[in-house]
Amino acid sequence: MARDKFTVGIDYGTESGRAVVIRTRNGEECGSAIVPYPDGVMDEKLPGGPRLGPDWALQNPRDYLLVVEKGVPKAMKEARIRAEDVIGIGTDFTASSPLPARRDGTPLCFLPQYRKQPHAWVKLWKHHAAQPEANRINEIGRERDEEFIRVYGGRYSSEWFFSKLLEIANEAPEIYEAAERFIEAADWIVWQLTGQEKRNACAAGYKAMWIKGRGFPGPEFFRALHPRMENVVEEKLTQTYDPLGARAGGLTAPWARKTGLREGTPVSIGNVDAHVAVPACGVVEPGSMVMIMGTSICHLLLGPQRQRVEGMCGAVEDGVVPGQWGYEAGQSAVGDIFAWYFEHGVPDYIHREARRLRIPFAQLLERQARALAPGQSGLIALDWWNGNRSILVDVDLTGVLLGMTLATRAEEIYRALLEATAFGTRQIIEAFESKGIAVKNLVACGGLPEKNSLLMQICADVTGREIRLARRLLTCSALGSAMHAAVAAGSSAGGYDSIFQATERMAHLQNRAYKPRPQARATYDRLFQEYRTLHDYFGRGSNDVMKRLKELKRRCQ
Repeated sequence: MARDKFTVGIDYGTESGRAVVIRTRNGEECGSAIVPYPDGVMDEKLPGGPRLGPDWALQNPRDYLLVVEKGVPKAMKEARIRAEDVIGIGTDFTASSPLPARRDGTPLCFLPQYRKQPHAWVKLWKHHAAQPEANRINEIGRERDEEFIRVYGGRYSSEWFFSKLLEIANEAPEIYEAAERFIEAADWIVWQLTGQEKRNACAAGYKAMWIKGRGFPGPEFFRALHPRMENVVEEKLTQTYDPLGARAGGLTAPWARKTGLREGTPVSIGNVDAHVAVPACGVVEPGSMVMIMGTSICHLLLGPQRQRVEGMCGAVEDGVVPGQWGYEAGQSAVGDIFAWYFEHGVPDYIHREARRLRIPFAQLLERQARALAPGQSGLIALDWWNGNRSILVDVDLTGVLLGMTLATRAEEIYRALLEATAFGTRQIIEAFESKGIAVKNLVACGGLPEKNSLLMQICADVTGREIRLARRLLTCSALGSAMHAAVAAGSSAGGYDSIFQATERMAHLQNRAYKPRPQARATYDRLFQEYRTLHDYFGRGSNDVMKRLKELKRRCQ
């Protein structure tokens, strides 16, 4: 009997990276390791360098290398398997998280002369300081009737690739000139592992205006953005983008020594963390929306043809699985909002009671919020603590909590924040369905579904849809990367010849499901109408008070 084969999946998150070892025969997780980023998210100052401005979020690419160097051997040791039985490696990344580099792949921030220059570092997905550049891209794109404006549902985001590159051209021309390559971290890590610069079609399609069969906008568009950028594609990018599951190359000898794997082990083309989770949730056909729920939420949906949906993060042919259009939307802050409330908003009486009961205060808060009926708090919130990703695509929008009185309690505020998350998801679902793209049910993965059952039930009640959970909630993206590694290896090596075959054998759902409760849904239908009124009032220009306050804050700093 032939020995089992395995693949390694590496998932790069916002605060840490995770390596998993997966049995290709059935998707069983045999070993895993989490490696926190030593420098984490740099949003206040650089290490030994200057302070950063508002809405900055940077990372150190050296942390990404550490995830491979430390995480893979640890996961392999836990799995107790031999290197010769590992047939492939796959990776995924947050996006858009690009960095400027030399032609040989050396990040500019590694060079002493640029170490204290903020624009030389990785700009993490939630770097929002490039909103003026996004506004300019949208202005020029609409004037020229560029196709990418339609692909992105009418708006290009400050979170994405060219907003961040234009910001460098505007604010740090010396960095722009020194950057011989500007590249997604998802592609940079594959470059480091294989010694070959290969870029993935997923990130290019969803974040960088690249359209299958058409490529990028022409030089005239980029010249209109900035004279330096006229030939940006030829000078700093490439015209060639590889499909998901393709083989990028083999593991180099130095990385084979560091990881304990064999030199030449196939490495798959990089992927985006949310998108790679879709087949790992068993979804390869239209009708099921996948929600990757963590610090933020990404919503992924498949369709047989392209439709223009307001505020989507892209409609990309073959962007998630071959033969389907992949639609992306999202909410910029979810777990981050709850973390903010836990740190800054929970009063002392909750902490005292939790200590008396000898339970975590978050558990007590959820217990008390669960006891409330829908509508009982008298509160409603807008989930814009980190701007609005979909459908308004505006990072200058901010949070709202409405209805507070002197009798308002902590658990009521917490429940309102949970409900706001669900209302934001329903807003996205209704935008898709208004264009004839069916959302029959939801499938969830990520940290929040594991930690917060109340949130999941509220989401089911608000959306009126059953929610199934992936079997591997916390490692779903890493599993998806391991599945794509199995495709890159191919069936002859013990993998698969398509992501559809890999999904059939390696992806599984839990038996547990959250089903909408009719009485709760009726109340939430009424509350959602109030949410939508506030959403349009503050988000569509009737009252730009949020932006005026943000501008006043900037002037006062």
